[in-house]
Amino acid sequence: MTNPTPGTPPSDTNEIETDFEVGQDNIDGTLGPLGFDIHNPVFMVSGLTAVAFVLLTMLFPDQAGVLFLAVRDFATTKLDWLFMIIVNIFVIFCIALIFLPVSKVRLGGKDAVPEYSYPAWFAMLFAAGMGIGLLFFGVLEPVYHMNVSGPLGVPLPIAEDGSIIPENVEAARAMGLAATFYHWGLHGWAVYAIMALALALFTYNKGLPFSIRSCFYPILGDRVWGWPGHIIDILAVFATLFGLATSLGLGAQQANAGFNFAFGLEISTNAQVIIILLVTAVALVSVWRGLDGGVKILSEVNMVVAILFFLFVLFVGPTLVGLDGFWTGLVAYTQEIIPLSNPFGREDDAYRESWTAFYWAWWISWAPFVGMFIARVSRGRTVREFIICVLLIPSLIIFIWMGVFGGIAIEQILTSPETSLVKANVIDSYSPELSLFGMLNELPFTKVASTIAILLALVFFVTSSDSGSLVVDTITAGGKIDAPVPQRIFWCIVEGLIAIVLLIGGGLSALQAGVTATGVPFAILMLVMCYTVYKGLSSEPR
Repeated sequence: MTNPTPGTPPSDTNEIETDFEVGQDNIDGTLGPLGFDIHNPVFMVSGLTAVAFVLLTMLFPDQAGVLFLAVRDFATTKLDWLFMIIVNIFVIFCIALIFLPVSKVRLGGKDAVPEYSYPAWFAMLFAAGMGIGLLFFGVLEPVYHMNVSGPLGVPLPIAEDGSIIPENVEAARAMGLAATFYHWGLHGWAVYAIMALALALFTYNKGLPFSIRSCFYPILGDRVWGWPGHIIDILAVFATLFGLATSLGLGAQQANAGFNFAFGLEISTNAQVIIILLVTAVALVSVWRGLDGGVKILSEVNMVVAILFFLFVLFVGPTLVGLDGFWTGLVAYTQEIIPLSNPFGREDDAYRESWTAFYWAWWISWAPFVGMFIARVSRGRTVREFIICVLLIPSLIIFIWMGVFGGIAIEQILTSPETSLVKANVIDSYSPELSLFGMLNELPFTKVASTIAILLALVFFVTSSDSGSLVVDTITAGGKIDAPVPQRIFWCIVEGLIAIVLLIGGGLSALQAGVTATGVPFAILMLVMCYTVYKGLSSEPR
């Protein structure tokens, strides 16, 4: 038996007894021709604050830019140890769940069956949980860490005069790939797994509303329906909005760079704003069509295009070099994961603070969005199946992708450092949005490949936007998954506007500031969530 709707668990689960009903605090009605069904006060506080943020940043962009930079620097340089410790705990907790008896609990009850096949499930994980980052950082990170940030103090292979230091090449190449895998592997997906597992457990098995606050019922009890719960959901909304805005901003920068590389379009903030507006308009159509009619179809199309693009790069480029990059990175990652995870006694500040701390804040800020999305499509899986698949399958796909792209880009630099566009864009001028196109420039059919890369970035862009809109709408509708469509459209527009004002108010530093500011409080909440998840699983039949 499959649980048909959140809030009504099957009879073979240990549901929580509460008088709360989904939507009981909602305000519903019509405004002209449009219907609405919003949670009071989560929607009003979140919506009004988001609109006020957009207006103030537009009115005072210079002052906003200074503030964003200060927030980013404080969070990444003073709290890097906190982010690293918390995310390490997440990984340990997930691994423990695989081997504990509670791993036999099935999400939705003992007789629940999965609603989506493995291919469809993996496609939605792929598009929602990875997205633009694969394209933006697939070349940038391995090259940057090999040559610039020097994780764990590995000697850098390129001297100041541009010559290669032979004895350092292999160690630096392996460490550059391992450092990239660290940011995109088990640690990040453990963040998503905990959030998704908590939501699925307390919704499908415990019968609570599909909302972040429900995950804290074992601690707060019925107080979770009052202001403590309101604050939790509001924090989740802002974490999601700023996490998505960062990805949308990066996607706009890369799409703009791609149009510049392939068609000569000027790289400018105005061009990036136009791209965000156009893509948001397309996302609105997908939002209107809903999960199965919009997000699912786009996710599957995206996966097919991404696979074809990856195969093109692998087989048109130096195939053995790309495969060796994957294997070299994987071996180095398994060897260096513990040193890279250590928050203390290190001297690689540029890597640990500017990259790792930001990444963990970014993954955590995306957790409400991706976690709710994964939970929506994961009913019927056992805890063990769920954890293993969410941790390993996406990580492996990312390792293959970044190992191949990064390995080929590194080989281009080592072979021809004087003419390599990757070296010029990443190391010399640091134009990160051009790194992928610099690598494609050395391959055959450059224009075709660049056009496909732009298209892929835009579709990733749309998928993230419409998926995020569905999630934020669910939170601000009190856990309802069938709230009126105009509410989703509102949040889709707000996401685009926040990305725009962050770009105007400081570019990349502003995007990073929004993520880290919301990531700090949510990291603490998710740490508490580990306890509530285990407590909830312990009372379930297996």
